[in-house]
Amino acid sequence: MDLIKPWNLRVSTISFSPLGGSCYCPSRKASKLLFPLWPHLLPRVSYNSSIAHAKKRSSQSQPLVKPTTAEQISSSQRQNDLLLDDFEDEALMDDVVDDDDEDNDWEDEYLADDAEVYVGDGGEGGGVSLAGTWWDKEALSIAKEVSLSCDGDLKIYAFKTLANSTIQVRIEKLSDKSGSPSMTDIEAFSSIYRAKLDEAETAGSVPDNLSLEVSSPGVERVVRIPEELDRFKERPMYVKYITEGVPGSAVESDGIFRLVSFDLETNCCTWGLADVKTNREKAGKGRPLSKKQREWRLNTPFDSLRLVRLYSEI
Repeated sequence: MDLIKPWNLRVSTISFSPLGGSCYCPSRKASKLLFPLWPHLLPRVSYNSSIAHAKKRSSQSQPLVKPTTAEQISSSQRQNDLLLDDFEDEALMDDVVDDDDEDNDWEDEYLADDAEVYVGDGGEGGGVSLAGTWWDKEALSIAKEVSLSCDGDLKIYAFKTLANSTIQVRIEKLSDKSGSPSMTDIEAFSSIYRAKLDEAETAGSVPDNLSLEVSSPGVERVVRIPEELDRFKERPMYVKYITEGVPGSAVESDGIFRLVSFDLETNCCTWGLADVKTNREKAGKGRPLSKKQREWRLNTPFDSLRLVRLYSEI
């Protein structure tokens, strides 16, 4: 459930998703909450994020002038004429609009949604990804300061900057077993970070049109290997791994597993099939895992794991 604190902001319609993580964004001052989707080889459910837009109120207001009756009639006629002209123009232009003329900022903002998730991508895969702008390192430094000011309980899971002056931050709560921050945590981090960015804008160390997006890591967050294996050992995980094929070649495979054990000395882990619908259906519709499935094991070295993330059936 997403909550927006209306501190001197004009907020547009907020849509709530029944699934997924939480987000809060004071804006560019218009902000947007995003949960990008990740495609993989197995059937999965799409998680839509809640989106909220907020804009600072203008400090100046214009005097209200009441039009006369004659002016109202004349204005209405002019508006009708303009609407007819616009309708005709749009009808003529429908067949000649080139997709290349679309807004480049829109492309920058959503292009990453179609990309495959990988560890350290600055999004669902965690880590830091900078666009190479003159201000992104300063924005990252400020975000780290905000994280430290939250008693060390809110950590930056992912940080990403885009060329269209957008900052995307995913935070996790270390005191929570699943690492999921509450809406209050996200709002608190967002408020402090936005205030510090405003100070940096005044000082000229960052541009004055930055858009800020803050969210949780997500329901199917990436599991860092080996650091977080023990933390999430009771959760089913989607695992993409490499095995040796014919000499000199490697085969990529994947599955939904449960962690049986791991060894930090040998840098290996052992997996079993997770008791989830996708695996149970292989034994027959409506049937539990077979004995063979329950006893199946897979041993993988840490360096053969290409991607490990939490799996949700919701």
